[in-house]
Parts: sequence; structure tokens; C-alpha cells
Amino acid sequence: MSRPAPSSQTPADGIAPDPKRAQRMFALSIGPYFMGGFVVSLVSLLVLRLKLLMALDYVQSSLVQFAFHSSYLLFALPITAWLVRIGYMRGIATGLLVMAVGCVSFVGAAALHSYAVVLLALLTLSAGVTFLQIACSVTVAVVEPAQRAIPRVTLLQGFNSVGTVLAPLIGAWFLFADHGSTASDGAWTMLAIPFVACMLVLLGLARAFWSNRELLAGMPRPRRVRVGELHRLIADRRLVAGALAMFAYVGAEVTIGGLLAGYLVLPEILAVEPITAGRLVSLYWGGAMLGRFVGAAIITRVPAPRLLALAAVAATVFVVVATQADGALGATALIAVGLCNSIMYPTLFALSLPDDQSLAPHASMVLCMAVVGGAVVPVLTGGLADQIGLGNALLLPGLCYLGIAAFAFGCTRTRGGVEQAPAIVRSPVIRPRT
Repeated sequence: MSRPAPSSQTPADGIAPDPKRAQRMFALSIGPYFMGGFVVSLVSLLVLRLKLLMALDYVQSSLVQFAFHSSYLLFALPITAWLVRIGYMRGIATGLLVMAVGCVSFVGAAALHSYAVVLLALLTLSAGVTFLQIACSVTVAVVEPAQRAIPRVTLLQGFNSVGTVLAPLIGAWFLFADHGSTASDGAWTMLAIPFVACMLVLLGLARAFWSNRELLAGMPRPRRVRVGELHRLIADRRLVAGALAMFAYVGAEVTIGGLLAGYLVLPEILAVEPITAGRLVSLYWGGAMLGRFVGAAIITRVPAPRLLALAAVAATVFVVVATQADGALGATALIAVGLCNSIMYPTLFALSLPDDQSLAPHASMVLCMAVVGGAVVPVLTGGLADQIGLGNALLLPGLCYLGIAAFAFGCTRTRGGVEQAPAIVRSPVIRPRT
């Protein structure tokens, strides 16, 4: 259960906040948040692009999401150990550099026309994103006064959403400029161009963070988690259920985001060109952006479990409509799921945390690892799509939303509908020393 942040201007560690340092940290953080959203959304377009380019089936093309999202399970622990050694700012700079290496690897994939190299590039790219996921989320809370940290983090998440909206609008032109299935040199080159552009931006951001690597000097450093305490997490039923709900949420969101363009080009849906479908995907992420800001206001008046249940039920209905309807109705229903997704991550995170706050960093690690749902559910849905068609296969992410609704209703019963607000985004594996 999330607890309200203390109202004192002085953090619990006794270090008074420095407004100039906080402002500098906020300004620096805009870039990684924006690029994180931009890259994740750009990767979702690769599912259809590579399917057309290499004549892949749905399972093979869904390996794009598998390679990208499996890093949360594979790399979370070693990356955390490294961050403990080098600190937040150097860790963010390292993550940005790793992302840049992943982006430039697409040049090699384009030269070799190799799907295997694409997957390797995606795995490298996502390893860098994992650095940011672990380190960036805690830095603002470290330097800001408690009552200002939540709106600051919310605003940064807004920049992340802006990135997810712009990526399909910009990236679709490059990825689908030649949308034939022939693996020509020109088509591969166009695929690599947006990632090379991202590389240049990421290198600039890495340099900025490295130049400011002493910005957090004197602030609490991350501490190691105690392995001996991890067994206590298994006994917390709410955390286990919340981790399963998080697995389902990320899996459903990523699956729909990756397959949406392919759904929109179907003759019975919109029958549009791939470049148009790619741009329409921005509406899906745009709904999430709009819902995030609106939801932040609504959740102060509506109990969090009730709002989560409403969003999950609505998402389930939209997915079912998309599986049964044709034309604009089906397209609109599936795009509208993005609006429902908007409040799910922070609300699931807050409702899943144990009442024992000493377990919060370990619980955060479990919830971060549950993001691997974004690797598993797309591949399973792709397998279904190859057997029963894409429209019917979307029932699997629909079932995921039903699972989230069940978790939300369970929280409503156990907590008596007590109003709750999402906690400040914590580092998924590490936290400041107190």
C-alpha cells in the first residue's frame, strides 16, 4: 500500500534539498524519458516492417518484442549490481551509451540483411533502457522535496508519452517508405536511418550526464539489497498477485502496440497502406498520453482500485469489440485500449507494494522483472494469429486485462475501497540509503 509522502521540506536522510540541483536534474531527465518512450514506440513498428520485409509469420515477427522486453528479466540484477558500484548519474550515462550501441547495430543488420543481428541489436538496446528504467526513476525523488517529487515525475512521464506519440509519426515514413516484402538494400537502409538518428541524440545525452556525473555528490547512494530477505516476498499474496497483473498489463499493452499496424492494414479493417497504419499507431500511444494526465487528476477523487478495475474492464470490452467488428469500429476500439492503459502501470505498482516498507526495494525488483510479460505475451499471441487469424488472437491480451480487473476487484474488497494514490515511482531494484 502506498503511503502519502511526508510534507516536510527536509528528506528523511536530513539533507536539505537544493533547488538548483533539483532543477538541473529535472532538465537533464527530460531527454532520457523522451528517448525511452520514442525508442519503445519505434520498436513496436518493427513487428510489421520486418514481417513485410522478410516474409515472416506472426511468431517470427513477434520475436522483436521478445528480444526487446526480455532484458528486464535477464539484466535487472547485474545492472543493479553495477549501479550500486558507480552511482546513478554514471549509470544513466552508461545506459545511454549502451542504447546508442544498440541503435548503431542496426547499420550492421542492414548491411547483412540479418534478422538475427536485428534481434541482437534490440537486446542491446533494451539493456540500455533497463539502465534508465532502474536509475532515472529514482533520481528526481532523491533531489526533490517530497511534495514536489510526484508532480515532477508525472511531468517527466508526460515527456515519455510525447516520445511514444512522435515515434510512429516520424518513424513510419522511414520504415514503410518501401513497404514491399522484398528485402532490398534500400528498404534495409531506410529501416536503419531512424535508429542512427536516435544514436546521435543518445550520445549527446550520455555526454551531458557524464559532464554532470558529480551532480548528486553528497546525496544518498544506492545500497545493496539483502538476499536473505527475498523469501519474505513470496509470502506476500498481494505482491505476487500484483506481479502477475503487471506481467499481464505489459504483455497486453506491448502486444497490441506491436500488432496494431498489422491489424489496421487487414482488408476487413481499414485496408490502409502500412505507412498510414504506422502513423495511426500514434493514436494508440496518444490515448495513453492523454489518459495519463487526466488520470492523474481523477485518481485524487476516485479510489485507485476502483479506477484500475474500470480501466481494465473497459480495455477488455474494447478488445472484444475489435475481435468481432470490422472497419472503423474495430480499428477505433483497438486504438481506444491505449486510453485504458494510461493509468495501469503506476496504479498497479502502488497497489502491489507490501505494507512493510522495508520490503519496498525488493518488491520493486519483482515488479520490474514482471515486465518480461512484454516478451512472452506477444509471442504467444503471434502463435495464435498464425493459427486462427490476427483478429481472434487478440482475445489473449483481452484475457490479460480480465486478470488485471480481477486483481483490482480483489484490492477493492481487501482495502474496503479506501482512496489511494500511486506512489512515487521508485527505482525497481535500488533505493536511497536512509
